[in-house]
Amino acid sequence: MKLQQLLKTLGPGILFASTAIGVSHLVQSTMAGSKFGYGLLWAVVLANLFKYPFFEFGSRYANSTGKSIIDGYYKLSKMAFYLYLFITAISMFLVCSAVLYVTAGFMENLFGLNELLGFKNATLIILFVICGGILLIGEYKVLDKLIKIIGITLLLTTLTALFVALFKFGYQDKNLFPTGILSKEENIPFLLALMGWMPTAVDLSTWNSLWTVERIKETGYKPSLKETLFDFNFGYIVSAILAIVFISLGTILVYETGTPIPGKPAEFANFVVGMYTKSIGGWSYFIIAISSFCIMFGTAIAVFDGYARSIKRSSEILVEEQGKKIGTHLMYRLSLLFLVIGTFFVIFYFQNDPKGFGNLIKVATISSFLIAPIIAIFNFLLVQKKFIGNEANPPLWLNILAIFGILFLTGFSVYYVVFLFS
Repeated sequence: MKLQQLLKTLGPGILFASTAIGVSHLVQSTMAGSKFGYGLLWAVVLANLFKYPFFEFGSRYANSTGKSIIDGYYKLSKMAFYLYLFITAISMFLVCSAVLYVTAGFMENLFGLNELLGFKNATLIILFVICGGILLIGEYKVLDKLIKIIGITLLLTTLTALFVALFKFGYQDKNLFPTGILSKEENIPFLLALMGWMPTAVDLSTWNSLWTVERIKETGYKPSLKETLFDFNFGYIVSAILAIVFISLGTILVYETGTPIPGKPAEFANFVVGMYTKSIGGWSYFIIAISSFCIMFGTAIAVFDGYARSIKRSSEILVEEQGKKIGTHLMYRLSLLFLVIGTFFVIFYFQNDPKGFGNLIKVATISSFLIAPIIAIFNFLLVQKKFIGNEANPPLWLNILAIFGILFLTGFSVYYVVFLFS
């Protein structure tokens, strides 16, 4: 694989990692370590393992067909396509709201804009304007370059924090693998929320395919299947490793210390940044605060772009069904504005609840987990020989892993529904 070809291919996998290393890592993984040590490490490992095929299938389908897997849903059946639209309609505002709400907390912690400008939602409004403005003006090109810079910064600072924390504090004879976590009913929703977005929601596998197609358009280079999968696997592996790193930081610095975990976004952001500076030193506060905000900011932009592209492509398919065409750039901008406005109102609604931050995260993550088996089945069907031919068909081990993944996702979804109504 030549370096020049690799550089033309790299992008969608890094975007995927950026989307994942947000709420699921910075919030959920940190909280898992802070509350339970390594007691839920198995859940993080299994979620990454059993969801892997369905994200990989998104990139595989796009490379082999030149189209997004959303087109595949339509080709599979109209019912599959409309079910995907229904799932997207339910989840998009919840997911965007959860990500933007957390991002606003990190932004407020860093800049203090609410207090500086004198009104409650100053940070939130400015964040929406910046995210929307960047995507309206630059679309994929700006997103691709920005995410690569942010990703490198986060990777270096997070790994540095872990190594220093291990050297400085160690595990101090903590009970690293507590038992009986699932025997307490109040822990079940947290477990489902943790796995719901670990590494991210399965329905976001459509974004891999959309970004892969967009990258080919931008560079004019059609990568081989091997190159596309290398890009995806690189991002996926980095995301999985960092999930364990965040659990470790929570375990080393907070677990069994009696430190309460704040419920409000800005206070939680300060809590996370404080964890880093505790290990590295007070001098690093602003470096870490900037880095933490940047990764959430990158996630926020990637989430807006992913959903806007999903809405755009879905709308194009519906219009093409009628034998008509619509302006691609116009549809993207309209989709983005629709998302921004809807997300703002969802956040505004949850703000009135004293536990709004936690409730928003739980609703978004658990709903993502419950709809995961449906998308998993669709993705599995679309990478069989009938749709992508013999050459791109997944190897036997990946098909077997996918079957186990469907059983895993379905089993836990049923378990939660039974738990909810028992």
